Amino acid sequence: MTELFAGPWGPLLIFGLRVVDVTLATLRMLLTMRDRRVVVPVIGFFEALIWVLAIGTAIQNLQSPLHILGYAGGFASGTVVGLWVEGKLAMGLATIRVISRAEGEEIANALRAEGFGVTEFDGYGRQGKVELLMTLVKRRQIGHVLKIAEELDDDAFISVDEPRTIRRGWMFATRRK
Repeated sequence: MTELFAGPWGPLLIFGLRVVDVTLATLRMLLTMRDRRVVVPVIGFFEALIWVLAIGTAIQNLQSPLHILGYAGGFASGTVVGLWVEGKLAMGLATIRVISRAEGEEIANALRAEGFGVTEFDGYGRQGKVELLMTLVKRRQIGHVLKIAEELDDDAFISVDEPRTIRRGWMFATRRK
């Protein structure tokens, strides 16, 4: 195996190992933030296993600039791939806040018609009265909610956050003791 990594395919193999290793690291960190306690250690095991193989091979071939470039390039590419994979998985939930000066009730009704729960608040902003809307959605639904809000009020202020802890509510119908 040493000959394989030391040969002309070595830099590409190191590059590939680093892409996989860093992709796993990115996913592990994001899943850690989402408190996925079962899958995170499993990902960490394979991440460390692959990293040891990649770094060991790169260190054995420090005289080769291509091996070093393969290691560094794999790190950068793995970061991009990891973020892309996480975006495609779109795990978790998002809190969307919409502040509208004129169309708050219309946006809320349109979102409710699409099956979203919406809480409305009256408020006062720098330029007068506003309507504040809040909804909790699956991350993969963010684009749909933004599209609805922006079609009805292209001047609305919109922010999206990722909640850390959620208890009860219409999405999590649990009985109180």
